[in-house]
Amino acid sequence: MSAMMALAPVRITGLRAAAAAAASSRRAVKIGAAAATARLGKTASLATVSSLGIDKATGITKPSTVHHNLPYPQVFEHETKNKEGESTANGTFCVSTGQFTGRSPKDKYFVQQAPSDKTLDWGKINVGVAPKVFENIYNKAVKHYNDNVDSMYVFDGYCGTSPKSRKNVRIITELAWQHHFAKNMFIRPETEAETAGFKPDFTIINACKVVNDDYKELGLNSEVAVVFNVEERKAVITGTWYGGEMKKGIFSMMNYWLPLDGVMAMHCSANKGKNGDTALFFGLSGTGKTTLSADPERYLIGDDEHGWDDDGIFNFEGGCYAKTINLSHENEPEIYDAIKRDALLENVVIKDNGEPDYTDVSKTENTRVSYPIYHIDNYEPSGMGGHPNSVIFLTCDAFGILPPVSRLSAGQAMYHFLSGYTAKVAGTERGVTEPTPNFSAGFGAAFLTLHPTMYADLLQKKLAKHGTQCYLINTGWTGGGYGVGKRMSIKATRACVDAVLDGSIGKTTFTPDPVFGFEVPAELPGVPAKVLNPREAWSDKKGYDATRTKLAGMFKDNFTKFVKPGVTDYTSYGPK
Repeated sequence: MSAMMALAPVRITGLRAAAAAAASSRRAVKIGAAAATARLGKTASLATVSSLGIDKATGITKPSTVHHNLPYPQVFEHETKNKEGESTANGTFCVSTGQFTGRSPKDKYFVQQAPSDKTLDWGKINVGVAPKVFENIYNKAVKHYNDNVDSMYVFDGYCGTSPKSRKNVRIITELAWQHHFAKNMFIRPETEAETAGFKPDFTIINACKVVNDDYKELGLNSEVAVVFNVEERKAVITGTWYGGEMKKGIFSMMNYWLPLDGVMAMHCSANKGKNGDTALFFGLSGTGKTTLSADPERYLIGDDEHGWDDDGIFNFEGGCYAKTINLSHENEPEIYDAIKRDALLENVVIKDNGEPDYTDVSKTENTRVSYPIYHIDNYEPSGMGGHPNSVIFLTCDAFGILPPVSRLSAGQAMYHFLSGYTAKVAGTERGVTEPTPNFSAGFGAAFLTLHPTMYADLLQKKLAKHGTQCYLINTGWTGGGYGVGKRMSIKATRACVDAVLDGSIGKTTFTPDPVFGFEVPAELPGVPAKVLNPREAWSDKKGYDATRTKLAGMFKDNFTKFVKPGVTDYTSYGPK
Protein backbone atom coordinates (compact mmCIF):
# COMPACT_ATOMS: atom_id res chain seq x y z
CA MET A 1 0.00 0.00 0.00
CA SER A 2 1.03 3.63 -0.27
CA ALA A 3 3.68 4.71 2.18
CA MET A 4 2.45 6.86 5.04
CA MET A 5 2.94 10.54 4.43
CA ALA A 6 3.47 13.42 6.87
CA LEU A 7 0.43 14.07 9.04
CA ALA A 8 -1.77 16.99 8.07
CA PRO A 9 -3.99 18.84 10.53
CA VAL A 10 -7.63 17.90 10.27
CA ARG A 11 -10.56 20.14 11.05
CA ILE A 12 -13.78 18.36 11.96
CA THR A 13 -16.75 20.48 10.92
CA GLY A 14 -19.51 18.49 12.59
CA LEU A 15 -20.00 16.11 15.48
CA ARG A 16 -22.41 13.24 16.07
CA ALA A 17 -25.98 13.98 15.18
CA ALA A 18 -29.06 11.98 14.38
CA ALA A 19 -31.58 14.35 12.95
CA ALA A 20 -34.80 12.54 13.67
CA ALA A 21 -38.01 14.32 12.68
CA ALA A 22 -40.83 13.62 15.06
CA ALA A 23 -42.83 10.51 14.35
CA SER A 24 -46.40 10.34 15.57
CA SER A 25 -47.05 11.28 19.20
CA ARG A 26 -48.12 7.69 19.87
CA ARG A 27 -44.75 6.40 18.70
CA ALA A 28 -42.89 9.25 20.38
CA VAL A 29 -44.19 8.12 23.76
CA LYS A 30 -42.74 4.69 23.14
CA ILE A 31 -39.29 5.72 21.95
CA GLY A 32 -38.83 8.80 24.10
CA ALA A 33 -38.70 12.46 23.26
CA ALA A 34 -34.94 12.50 22.69
CA ALA A 35 -35.13 10.10 19.75
CA ALA A 36 -38.30 11.67 18.35
CA THR A 37 -37.02 15.22 18.01
CA ALA A 38 -34.40 16.63 15.67
CA ARG A 39 -30.89 16.78 17.05
CA LEU A 40 -28.89 19.82 15.98
CA GLY A 41 -25.24 19.98 15.03
CA LYS A 42 -22.77 21.20 17.62
CA THR A 43 -19.78 23.49 17.47
CA ALA A 44 -16.93 22.13 15.37
CA SER A 45 -13.88 20.73 17.17
CA LEU A 46 -10.31 20.29 16.02
CA ALA A 47 -8.53 16.99 15.58
CA THR A 48 -5.83 15.35 13.55
CA VAL A 49 -5.88 12.56 11.05
CA SER A 50 -4.38 10.29 13.66
CA SER A 51 -7.16 11.03 16.15
CA LEU A 52 -9.60 9.28 13.81
CA GLY A 53 -7.07 6.62 12.89
CA ILE A 54 -7.55 7.35 9.20
CA ASP A 55 -3.88 7.72 8.37
CA LYS A 56 -2.64 4.44 9.81
CA ALA A 57 -5.71 2.46 8.77
CA THR A 58 -5.98 3.65 5.16
CA GLY A 59 -2.91 5.66 4.15
CA ILE A 60 -5.09 8.70 3.42
CA THR A 61 -3.23 11.61 5.02
CA LYS A 62 -3.43 14.74 2.90
CA PRO A 63 -7.04 16.06 2.91
CA SER A 64 -6.88 19.06 5.25
CA THR A 65 -10.55 18.93 6.22
CA VAL A 66 -12.58 15.96 7.38
CA HIS A 67 -16.33 16.34 7.72
CA HIS A 68 -17.22 13.66 10.24
CA ASN A 69 -20.81 12.45 10.76
CA LEU A 70 -22.31 15.76 9.67
CA PRO A 71 -25.80 16.63 10.95
CA TYR A 72 -28.41 16.73 8.21
CA PRO A 73 -28.61 20.56 8.02
CA GLN A 74 -24.87 20.74 7.39
CA VAL A 75 -25.00 17.92 4.84
CA PHE A 76 -27.55 19.96 2.89
CA GLU A 77 -25.35 23.05 3.09
CA HIS A 78 -22.37 21.13 1.70
CA GLU A 79 -24.35 19.53 -1.13
CA THR A 80 -25.72 22.92 -2.12
CA LYS A 81 -22.42 24.78 -1.81
CA ASN A 82 -20.59 22.09 -3.79
CA LYS A 83 -23.30 22.20 -6.50
CA GLU A 84 -23.63 18.43 -6.37
CA GLY A 85 -27.28 18.48 -7.40
CA GLU A 86 -30.45 20.51 -7.01
CA SER A 87 -33.04 21.06 -4.32
CA THR A 88 -36.70 20.28 -4.95
CA ALA A 89 -39.66 22.46 -4.00
CA ASN A 90 -39.94 20.83 -0.54
CA GLY A 91 -36.20 20.84 0.19
CA THR A 92 -35.35 17.27 -0.84
CA PHE A 93 -31.92 17.14 -2.48
CA CYS A 94 -31.63 15.42 -5.86
CA VAL A 95 -28.44 14.15 -7.54
CA SER A 96 -27.48 12.44 -10.76
CA THR A 97 -25.16 9.44 -10.52
CA GLY A 98 -23.79 9.94 -14.02
CA GLN A 99 -23.23 7.09 -16.43
CA PHE A 100 -24.05 4.42 -13.86
CA THR A 101 -27.62 4.48 -12.61
CA GLY A 102 -27.57 0.96 -11.18
CA ARG A 103 -25.16 -1.57 -9.74
CA SER A 104 -22.34 -3.00 -11.86
CA PRO A 105 -22.47 -6.68 -10.81
CA LYS A 106 -19.81 -7.74 -13.33
CA ASP A 107 -17.34 -5.30 -11.75
CA LYS A 108 -17.51 -6.69 -8.21
CA TYR A 109 -14.48 -8.65 -6.96
CA PHE A 110 -13.06 -10.35 -3.87
CA VAL A 111 -9.37 -10.78 -3.10
CA GLN A 112 -8.38 -14.45 -3.26
CA GLN A 113 -6.32 -15.17 -0.19
CA ALA A 114 -6.37 -17.34 2.92
CA PRO A 115 -8.42 -18.00 4.92
CA SER A 116 -11.51 -16.53 3.20
CA ASP A 117 -10.69 -18.30 -0.06
CA LYS A 118 -11.89 -21.52 1.59
CA THR A 119 -15.34 -20.16 2.48
CA LEU A 120 -16.23 -17.69 -0.28
CA ASP A 121 -18.42 -19.14 -3.04
CA TRP A 122 -16.28 -18.41 -6.09
CA GLY A 123 -17.93 -18.07 -9.47
CA LYS A 124 -19.68 -15.52 -11.66
CA ILE A 125 -21.04 -13.64 -8.64
CA ASN A 126 -17.98 -13.68 -6.39
CA VAL A 127 -15.10 -13.17 -8.79
CA GLY A 128 -11.60 -13.50 -7.45
CA VAL A 129 -8.64 -11.19 -8.03
CA ALA A 130 -5.07 -11.46 -6.87
CA PRO A 131 -3.92 -9.35 -3.88
CA LYS A 132 -1.71 -7.31 -6.20
CA VAL A 133 -4.77 -6.23 -8.21
CA PHE A 134 -6.47 -4.95 -5.06
CA GLU A 135 -3.26 -3.19 -4.05
CA ASN A 136 -3.05 -1.50 -7.45
CA ILE A 137 -6.61 -0.17 -7.28
CA TYR A 138 -6.41 0.68 -3.58
CA ASN A 139 -3.23 2.68 -4.09
CA LYS A 140 -4.87 4.66 -6.90
CA ALA A 141 -7.73 5.55 -4.58
CA VAL A 142 -5.43 6.61 -1.74
CA LYS A 143 -3.24 8.61 -4.13
CA HIS A 144 -6.32 10.37 -5.49
CA TYR A 145 -7.38 11.43 -2.00
CA ASN A 146 -3.85 12.53 -1.08
CA ASP A 147 -3.19 14.42 -4.33
CA ASN A 148 -6.56 15.85 -5.32
CA VAL A 149 -8.92 16.02 -2.34
CA ASP A 150 -8.79 18.91 0.12
CA SER A 151 -12.04 18.08 1.88
CA MET A 152 -13.50 14.61 2.47
CA TYR A 153 -16.41 13.08 4.37
CA VAL A 154 -16.35 10.24 6.89
CA PHE A 155 -19.40 8.42 8.20
CA ASP A 156 -18.96 6.19 11.25
CA GLY A 157 -21.96 4.11 12.22
CA TYR A 158 -23.42 0.63 12.40
CA CYS A 159 -24.86 -2.12 10.27
CA GLY A 160 -27.34 -4.09 12.37
CA THR A 161 -29.77 -2.97 15.08
CA SER A 162 -29.00 -6.01 17.23
CA PRO A 163 -26.14 -5.21 19.62
CA LYS A 164 -25.15 -8.88 19.45
CA SER A 165 -24.36 -8.91 15.76
CA ARG A 166 -23.97 -5.31 14.57
CA LYS A 167 -20.81 -4.27 12.77
CA ASN A 168 -19.04 -0.92 12.93
CA VAL A 169 -18.78 0.53 9.43
CA ARG A 170 -16.76 3.48 8.16
CA ILE A 171 -17.60 5.06 4.80
CA ILE A 172 -15.09 7.51 3.31
CA THR A 173 -16.34 9.66 0.43
CA GLU A 174 -15.28 12.69 -1.56
CA LEU A 175 -18.83 13.85 -2.28
CA ALA A 176 -21.22 15.27 0.31
CA TRP A 177 -24.22 13.52 -1.25
CA GLN A 178 -22.53 10.14 -0.85
CA HIS A 179 -22.00 11.00 2.82
CA HIS A 180 -25.71 11.84 2.89
CA PHE A 181 -26.51 8.45 1.36
CA ALA A 182 -24.44 6.59 3.95
CA LYS A 183 -26.07 8.60 6.75
CA ASN A 184 -29.51 7.69 5.43
CA MET A 185 -28.84 4.00 4.91
CA PHE A 186 -26.73 2.95 7.89
CA ILE A 187 -27.52 3.25 11.58
CA ARG A 188 -26.65 6.66 12.95
CA PRO A 189 -24.92 6.90 16.35
CA GLU A 190 -27.03 8.70 18.96
CA THR A 191 -24.24 10.16 21.08
CA GLU A 192 -20.64 11.33 20.83
CA ALA A 193 -19.61 8.65 23.32
CA GLU A 194 -20.63 5.92 20.87
CA THR A 195 -18.02 6.95 18.34
CA ALA A 196 -15.26 8.04 20.70
CA GLY A 197 -12.32 5.89 19.66
CA PHE A 198 -14.46 4.31 16.93
CA LYS A 199 -12.90 1.11 15.54
CA PRO A 200 -14.44 0.11 12.22
CA ASP A 201 -15.03 -3.56 11.50
CA PHE A 202 -15.08 -2.66 7.82
CA THR A 203 -14.10 0.42 5.82
CA ILE A 204 -15.24 1.44 2.34
CA ILE A 205 -13.22 4.03 0.45
CA ASN A 206 -15.38 5.50 -2.27
CA ALA A 207 -13.07 6.87 -4.96
CA CYS A 208 -15.74 7.24 -7.63
CA LYS A 209 -13.66 9.72 -9.65
CA VAL A 210 -10.84 7.20 -10.13
CA VAL A 211 -11.02 5.36 -13.46
CA ASN A 212 -8.95 2.21 -14.06
CA ASP A 213 -7.61 2.83 -17.55
CA ASP A 214 -5.36 -0.21 -17.17
CA TYR A 215 -8.26 -2.56 -16.42
CA LYS A 216 -7.33 -4.95 -19.24
CA GLU A 217 -3.84 -5.42 -17.86
CA LEU A 218 -5.37 -6.05 -14.45
CA GLY A 219 -7.75 -8.63 -15.87
CA LEU A 220 -10.88 -6.64 -14.95
CA ASN A 221 -14.17 -6.36 -16.81
CA SER A 222 -14.15 -2.57 -17.26
CA GLU A 223 -12.81 0.70 -15.88
CA VAL A 224 -15.12 0.21 -12.90
CA ALA A 225 -13.99 -1.85 -9.90
CA VAL A 226 -15.65 -2.61 -6.58
CA VAL A 227 -13.14 -4.75 -4.72
CA PHE A 228 -13.46 -6.36 -1.27
CA ASN A 229 -10.57 -7.50 0.88
CA VAL A 230 -12.07 -9.72 3.60
CA GLU A 231 -8.85 -10.16 5.56
CA GLU A 232 -7.95 -6.46 5.57
CA ARG A 233 -11.62 -5.55 6.18
CA LYS A 234 -11.59 -2.94 3.44
CA ALA A 235 -13.27 -2.27 0.12
CA VAL A 236 -12.58 0.30 -2.54
CA ILE A 237 -15.03 1.66 -5.13
CA THR A 238 -13.71 3.23 -8.33
CA GLY A 239 -15.29 4.38 -11.57
CA THR A 240 -18.96 4.47 -10.51
CA TRP A 241 -20.91 7.12 -8.59
CA TYR A 242 -23.95 4.93 -7.90
CA GLY A 243 -24.76 5.08 -4.18
CA GLY A 244 -26.13 1.55 -4.01
CA GLU A 245 -22.64 0.08 -4.36
CA MET A 246 -21.84 1.18 -0.78
CA LYS A 247 -25.07 -0.18 0.67
CA LYS A 248 -24.91 -3.54 -1.11
CA GLY A 249 -21.18 -3.83 -0.44
CA ILE A 250 -21.74 -3.88 3.31
CA PHE A 251 -24.72 -6.22 2.83
CA SER A 252 -22.44 -8.67 1.00
CA MET A 253 -20.07 -8.63 3.94
CA MET A 254 -22.90 -9.22 6.43
CA ASN A 255 -23.88 -12.19 4.26
CA TYR A 256 -20.35 -13.48 4.84
CA TRP A 257 -19.94 -12.85 8.57
CA LEU A 258 -23.34 -13.74 10.05
CA PRO A 259 -24.03 -17.24 8.65
CA LEU A 260 -20.61 -18.37 9.81
CA ASP A 261 -21.85 -17.47 13.31
CA GLY A 262 -25.16 -19.26 12.80
CA VAL A 263 -27.20 -16.11 12.14
CA MET A 264 -29.41 -15.92 9.04
CA ALA A 265 -28.72 -12.98 6.71
CA MET A 266 -31.60 -12.12 4.38
CA HIS A 267 -32.45 -9.89 1.44
CA CYS A 268 -35.94 -9.06 2.69
CA SER A 269 -38.13 -6.40 4.20
CA ALA A 270 -39.89 -6.86 7.54
CA ASN A 271 -42.76 -5.40 9.51
CA LYS A 272 -44.86 -6.30 12.50
CA GLY A 273 -48.47 -5.95 13.52
CA LYS A 274 -50.00 -4.25 16.51
CA ASN A 275 -50.01 -7.57 18.33
CA GLY A 276 -46.32 -8.10 17.68
CA ASP A 277 -46.67 -10.63 14.84
CA THR A 278 -43.73 -10.31 12.45
CA ALA A 279 -43.62 -10.91 8.69
CA LEU A 280 -40.76 -11.13 6.20
CA PHE A 281 -40.92 -10.18 2.51
CA PHE A 282 -38.22 -11.72 0.30
CA GLY A 283 -37.70 -10.47 -3.23
CA LEU A 284 -35.31 -8.89 -5.67
CA SER A 285 -35.33 -5.19 -6.45
CA GLY A 286 -38.59 -4.11 -8.04
CA THR A 287 -40.74 -6.96 -6.73
CA GLY A 288 -42.39 -4.86 -4.02
CA LYS A 289 -40.41 -5.37 -0.81
CA THR A 290 -40.34 -1.69 0.06
CA THR A 291 -43.88 -0.94 -1.08
CA LEU A 292 -45.55 -3.91 0.63
CA SER A 293 -43.67 -3.63 3.90
CA ALA A 294 -44.61 0.07 4.23
CA ASP A 295 -48.08 -0.80 5.51
CA PRO A 296 -49.98 1.92 7.42
CA GLU A 297 -51.55 -0.76 9.64
CA ARG A 298 -48.20 -2.27 10.64
CA TYR A 299 -44.87 -1.09 12.02
CA LEU A 300 -41.98 -1.06 9.55
CA ILE A 301 -38.87 -2.84 10.83
CA GLY A 302 -36.94 -2.34 7.59
CA ASP A 303 -37.31 -2.45 3.83
CA ASP A 304 -34.41 -4.48 2.47
CA GLU A 305 -31.84 -6.28 4.63
CA HIS A 306 -32.30 -8.23 7.86
CA GLY A 307 -30.85 -10.88 10.12
CA TRP A 308 -32.61 -13.66 12.05
CA ASP A 309 -30.95 -14.85 15.25
CA ASP A 310 -32.10 -16.62 18.40
CA ASP A 311 -33.95 -13.50 19.56
CA GLY A 312 -35.82 -12.80 16.31
CA ILE A 313 -35.55 -10.39 13.39
CA PHE A 314 -33.30 -7.31 13.23
CA ASN A 315 -32.78 -4.66 10.59
CA PHE A 316 -29.33 -4.09 9.12
CA GLU A 317 -30.06 -0.49 8.16
CA GLY A 318 -31.23 2.86 9.47
CA GLY A 319 -33.07 3.91 6.33
CA CYS A 320 -34.92 2.87 3.20
CA TYR A 321 -33.92 2.83 -0.47
CA ALA A 322 -37.00 2.83 -2.68
CA LYS A 323 -37.63 2.92 -6.41
CA THR A 324 -39.60 6.01 -7.44
CA ILE A 325 -40.64 5.15 -10.99
CA ASN A 326 -44.33 6.14 -11.40
CA LEU A 327 -44.54 6.85 -7.67
CA SER A 328 -47.85 8.38 -6.61
CA HIS A 329 -49.48 9.32 -3.34
CA GLU A 330 -52.54 7.28 -4.26
CA ASN A 331 -50.70 3.98 -4.65
CA GLU A 332 -47.77 4.38 -2.24
CA PRO A 333 -48.57 7.16 0.24
CA GLU A 334 -46.04 6.11 2.89
CA ILE A 335 -43.09 6.27 0.49
CA TYR A 336 -44.40 9.37 -1.26
CA ASP A 337 -44.72 11.25 2.03
CA ALA A 338 -41.26 10.11 3.16
CA ILE A 339 -39.67 12.16 0.37
CA LYS A 340 -38.98 15.41 2.18
CA ARG A 341 -36.06 17.32 3.66
CA ASP A 342 -33.16 14.94 4.51
CA ALA A 343 -34.29 12.41 1.88
CA LEU A 344 -32.01 12.03 -1.15
CA LEU A 345 -33.35 11.51 -4.69
CA GLU A 346 -31.20 9.84 -7.34
CA ASN A 347 -31.60 10.42 -11.09
CA VAL A 348 -35.12 11.83 -10.76
CA VAL A 349 -36.02 14.55 -13.26
CA ILE A 350 -37.02 17.81 -11.55
CA LYS A 351 -39.60 19.97 -13.33
CA ASP A 352 -39.30 23.74 -13.77
CA ASN A 353 -41.55 24.32 -10.76
CA GLY A 354 -39.18 22.30 -8.56
CA GLU A 355 -41.43 19.25 -8.28
CA PRO A 356 -40.05 15.74 -9.03
CA ASP A 357 -41.43 14.04 -12.12
CA TYR A 358 -41.58 10.36 -11.21
CA THR A 359 -42.96 9.44 -14.64
CA ASP A 360 -39.93 10.80 -16.52
CA VAL A 361 -37.47 7.96 -17.16
CA SER A 362 -35.18 9.88 -19.52
CA LYS A 363 -32.22 9.31 -17.17
CA THR A 364 -33.11 5.78 -16.07
CA GLU A 365 -36.04 3.64 -14.97
CA ASN A 366 -34.08 2.94 -11.79
CA THR A 367 -34.88 6.29 -10.18
CA ARG A 368 -34.41 6.03 -6.41
CA VAL A 369 -34.85 7.75 -3.08
CA SER A 370 -33.05 7.08 0.20
CA TYR A 371 -34.43 8.40 3.46
CA PRO A 372 -33.96 7.78 7.20
CA ILE A 373 -36.43 5.17 8.39
CA TYR A 374 -38.14 7.57 10.78
CA HIS A 375 -39.61 9.32 7.73
CA ILE A 376 -42.11 6.46 7.81
CA ASP A 377 -44.55 7.49 10.56
CA ASN A 378 -45.22 3.96 11.77
CA TYR A 379 -41.65 2.68 11.80
CA GLU A 380 -40.46 0.34 14.54
CA PRO A 381 -37.83 2.36 16.46
CA SER A 382 -36.03 -0.69 17.85
CA GLY A 383 -35.44 -2.05 14.35
CA MET A 384 -36.22 -5.49 15.72
CA GLY A 385 -39.09 -7.96 15.95
CA GLY A 386 -39.90 -11.45 17.17
CA HIS A 387 -39.66 -14.66 15.19
CA PRO A 388 -41.82 -14.30 12.04
CA ASN A 389 -45.31 -15.75 11.81
CA SER A 390 -45.28 -15.50 8.00
CA VAL A 391 -42.64 -15.46 5.28
CA ILE A 392 -43.62 -14.14 1.86
CA PHE A 393 -41.55 -14.81 -1.26
CA LEU A 394 -42.22 -12.07 -3.82
CA THR A 395 -41.76 -12.87 -7.49
CA CYS A 396 -42.28 -10.79 -10.59
CA ASP A 397 -43.40 -13.46 -13.07
CA ALA A 398 -42.88 -12.05 -16.57
CA PHE A 399 -44.62 -15.10 -18.09
CA GLY A 400 -47.96 -14.51 -16.34
CA ILE A 401 -48.12 -18.11 -15.11
CA LEU A 402 -47.92 -17.96 -11.30
CA PRO A 403 -51.00 -17.11 -9.23
CA PRO A 404 -51.07 -13.88 -7.20
CA VAL A 405 -50.70 -15.94 -4.00
CA SER A 406 -50.04 -19.59 -3.19
CA ARG A 407 -49.27 -21.51 -0.01
CA LEU A 408 -46.01 -23.46 0.19
CA SER A 409 -45.18 -26.59 2.13
CA ALA A 410 -41.92 -26.63 4.07
CA GLY A 411 -40.15 -28.43 1.24
CA GLN A 412 -41.61 -26.15 -1.42
CA ALA A 413 -40.48 -23.13 0.58
CA MET A 414 -36.88 -24.30 0.42
CA TYR A 415 -37.21 -25.08 -3.29
CA HIS A 416 -38.49 -21.60 -4.08
CA PHE A 417 -35.97 -19.94 -1.77
CA LEU A 418 -33.12 -21.61 -3.61
CA SER A 419 -34.73 -20.96 -7.00
CA GLY A 420 -35.43 -17.30 -6.31
CA TYR A 421 -37.45 -16.88 -9.49
CA THR A 422 -38.40 -13.39 -10.60
CA ALA A 423 -37.77 -10.99 -13.47
CA LYS A 424 -35.01 -8.42 -13.50
CA VAL A 425 -36.81 -5.09 -13.60
CA ALA A 426 -35.71 -2.53 -16.18
CA GLY A 427 -32.92 -0.25 -14.99
CA THR A 428 -31.94 -2.15 -11.85
CA GLU A 429 -28.74 -3.35 -13.50
CA ARG A 430 -26.74 -2.06 -16.44
CA GLY A 431 -27.99 -3.35 -19.79
CA VAL A 432 -31.42 -4.47 -18.57
CA THR A 433 -34.07 -2.50 -20.49
CA GLU A 434 -37.13 -4.74 -20.03
CA PRO A 435 -38.21 -7.49 -17.63
CA THR A 436 -36.06 -10.58 -18.11
CA PRO A 437 -36.73 -14.00 -16.50
CA ASN A 438 -34.14 -14.65 -13.86
CA PHE A 439 -33.32 -17.14 -11.11
CA SER A 440 -31.48 -15.72 -8.13
CA ALA A 441 -30.80 -17.97 -5.14
CA GLY A 442 -32.15 -16.60 -1.88
CA PHE A 443 -33.88 -13.82 -3.86
CA GLY A 444 -30.53 -12.07 -3.77
CA ALA A 445 -27.79 -14.26 -5.28
CA ALA A 446 -25.80 -11.17 -6.24
CA PHE A 447 -25.10 -10.59 -2.54
CA LEU A 448 -24.53 -14.19 -1.36
CA THR A 449 -20.86 -14.58 -0.53
CA LEU A 450 -21.23 -18.17 0.73
CA HIS A 451 -22.77 -21.14 -1.07
CA PRO A 452 -26.58 -20.75 -1.32
CA THR A 453 -27.22 -24.03 0.48
CA MET A 454 -25.66 -22.58 3.65
CA TYR A 455 -28.39 -19.94 3.77
CA ALA A 456 -31.07 -22.49 2.85
CA ASP A 457 -29.99 -24.81 5.65
CA LEU A 458 -30.14 -21.96 8.17
CA LEU A 459 -33.56 -20.84 6.94
CA GLN A 460 -34.94 -24.38 7.03
CA LYS A 461 -33.97 -24.71 10.69
CA LYS A 462 -35.53 -21.36 11.58
CA LEU A 463 -38.82 -22.13 9.82
CA ALA A 464 -39.13 -25.55 11.42
CA LYS A 465 -38.24 -24.34 14.92
CA HIS A 466 -40.72 -21.46 14.94
CA GLY A 467 -43.54 -22.96 12.82
CA THR A 468 -43.41 -20.18 10.25
CA GLN A 469 -45.73 -20.50 7.22
CA CYS A 470 -44.42 -19.50 3.77
CA TYR A 471 -46.31 -18.07 0.80
CA LEU A 472 -45.38 -17.18 -2.79
CA ILE A 473 -46.87 -13.92 -4.07
CA ASN A 474 -46.62 -12.89 -7.73
CA THR A 475 -46.43 -9.13 -8.33
CA GLY A 476 -45.74 -9.65 -12.04
CA TRP A 477 -48.10 -10.27 -14.94
CA THR A 478 -51.56 -11.80 -15.28
CA GLY A 479 -53.70 -12.67 -18.32
CA GLY A 480 -50.60 -13.23 -20.43
CA GLY A 481 -46.89 -12.66 -20.38
CA TYR A 482 -45.02 -9.36 -20.64
CA GLY A 483 -46.30 -7.44 -23.64
CA VAL A 484 -49.65 -9.28 -23.70
CA GLY A 485 -51.00 -9.40 -20.15
CA LYS A 486 -50.96 -6.67 -17.55
CA ARG A 487 -49.11 -6.13 -14.28
CA MET A 488 -50.86 -7.18 -11.08
CA SER A 489 -52.54 -4.20 -9.44
CA ILE A 490 -51.07 -3.01 -6.16
CA LYS A 491 -54.55 -3.23 -4.63
CA ALA A 492 -54.89 -6.93 -5.55
CA THR A 493 -51.42 -7.66 -4.20
CA ARG A 494 -52.22 -5.77 -1.00
CA ALA A 495 -55.37 -7.90 -0.60
CA CYS A 496 -53.27 -11.07 -0.88
CA VAL A 497 -50.74 -9.80 1.64
CA ASP A 498 -53.46 -8.71 4.05
CA ALA A 499 -55.08 -12.15 3.89
CA VAL A 500 -51.75 -13.76 4.74
CA LEU A 501 -50.97 -11.41 7.61
CA ASP A 502 -54.39 -11.45 9.26
CA GLY A 503 -54.71 -15.21 8.83
CA SER A 504 -57.94 -15.05 6.82
CA ILE A 505 -56.29 -16.86 3.91
CA GLY A 506 -56.42 -20.00 6.04
CA LYS A 507 -60.23 -19.91 6.05
CA THR A 508 -60.59 -20.51 2.33
CA THR A 509 -60.19 -23.76 0.41
CA PHE A 510 -57.04 -24.53 -1.56
CA THR A 511 -56.39 -26.48 -4.75
CA PRO A 512 -52.95 -27.88 -5.61
CA ASP A 513 -51.51 -26.61 -8.87
CA PRO A 514 -51.18 -29.67 -11.16
CA VAL A 515 -47.66 -28.72 -12.26
CA PHE A 516 -46.03 -26.65 -9.50
CA GLY A 517 -47.76 -28.38 -6.60
CA PHE A 518 -48.25 -25.32 -4.41
CA GLU A 519 -51.75 -24.64 -3.07
CA VAL A 520 -53.89 -21.93 -4.69
CA PRO A 521 -56.77 -20.32 -2.72
CA ALA A 522 -60.24 -20.57 -4.24
CA GLU A 523 -61.27 -17.05 -3.24
CA LEU A 524 -59.98 -13.97 -1.45
CA PRO A 525 -61.73 -10.64 -0.83
CA GLY A 526 -60.47 -8.00 -3.24
CA VAL A 527 -59.01 -10.43 -5.78
CA PRO A 528 -61.06 -11.54 -8.83
CA ALA A 529 -61.48 -15.31 -9.07
CA LYS A 530 -59.98 -15.48 -12.55
CA VAL A 531 -56.90 -13.64 -11.29
CA LEU A 532 -56.49 -16.10 -8.43
CA ASN A 533 -56.58 -18.87 -11.02
CA PRO A 534 -54.12 -17.55 -13.62
CA ARG A 535 -55.19 -20.02 -16.30
CA GLU A 536 -58.68 -18.49 -16.26
CA ALA A 537 -57.19 -15.02 -16.81
CA TRP A 538 -55.71 -16.14 -20.14
CA SER A 539 -57.97 -16.08 -23.20
CA ASP A 540 -55.66 -18.63 -24.82
CA LYS A 541 -55.84 -21.63 -22.48
CA LYS A 542 -53.59 -23.81 -24.63
CA GLY A 543 -51.08 -20.98 -24.69
CA TYR A 544 -51.15 -20.87 -20.91
CA ASP A 545 -50.57 -24.62 -20.64
CA ALA A 546 -47.64 -24.51 -23.04
CA THR A 547 -46.08 -21.53 -21.28
CA ARG A 548 -46.53 -23.15 -17.87
CA THR A 549 -44.72 -26.24 -19.12
CA LYS A 550 -41.94 -24.01 -20.45
CA LEU A 551 -41.56 -22.18 -17.15
CA ALA A 552 -41.58 -25.45 -15.20
CA GLY A 553 -38.74 -26.66 -17.40
CA MET A 554 -36.78 -23.52 -16.62
CA PHE A 555 -37.21 -24.19 -12.89
CA LYS A 556 -35.97 -27.77 -13.32
CA ASP A 557 -32.96 -26.80 -15.42
CA ASN A 558 -31.95 -24.10 -12.97
CA PHE A 559 -32.27 -26.33 -9.92
CA THR A 560 -29.79 -28.95 -11.14
CA LYS A 561 -26.93 -26.83 -9.78
CA PHE A 562 -28.22 -27.36 -6.24
CA VAL A 563 -28.12 -31.15 -6.47
CA LYS A 564 -24.80 -32.60 -5.36
CA PRO A 565 -23.41 -34.94 -2.71
CA GLY A 566 -23.68 -33.74 0.86
CA VAL A 567 -26.49 -31.26 0.17
CA THR A 568 -30.19 -31.74 0.88
CA ASP A 569 -32.00 -32.43 -2.39
CA TYR A 570 -35.27 -30.48 -2.67
CA THR A 571 -35.91 -31.44 -6.30
CA SER A 572 -39.04 -33.42 -5.46
CA TYR A 573 -40.70 -30.23 -4.15
CA GLY A 574 -40.43 -28.48 -7.51
CA PRO A 575 -42.68 -28.60 -10.59
CA LYS A 576 -43.63 -32.00 -12.02
